[in-house]
Amino acid sequence: MILVAGPYRSGTDGDPERIAANVEAMTAVSLQLYRRGHLPVMGEWFALPLIKHAERLEPGLDHDGEIFHAVAERALARCEACLRIGGPSEGADRMVETARQLGKAVYTDIDQVP
Repeated sequence: MILVAGPYRSGTDGDPERIAANVEAMTAVSLQLYRRGHLPVMGEWFALPLIKHAERLEPGLDHDGEIFHAVAERALARCEACLRIGGPSEGADRMVETARQLGKAVYTDIDQVP
């Protein structure tokens, strides 16, 4: 399993189309990883449905702050590596740092992935 870390909100000014483009970029590289024999993981796949459900149950609380990066870090703990893609992103850089602290391989280009 390889966690794909890239910008989600970074560089979007909150524009939903630009956020969707960031998710599309991570999803596209995830498909490439899958086709190379790996199991790709994106924190967004886990976090976004949980955040949406939590917001319905408990409106007005900071579910994003509670869940978003924490879910990715929990998933990363179970992965063998992290693939960092895209431009500037504090969250994606946080995943890279976490991966390194956990002794995981960190790749910055899909062609580096064995």
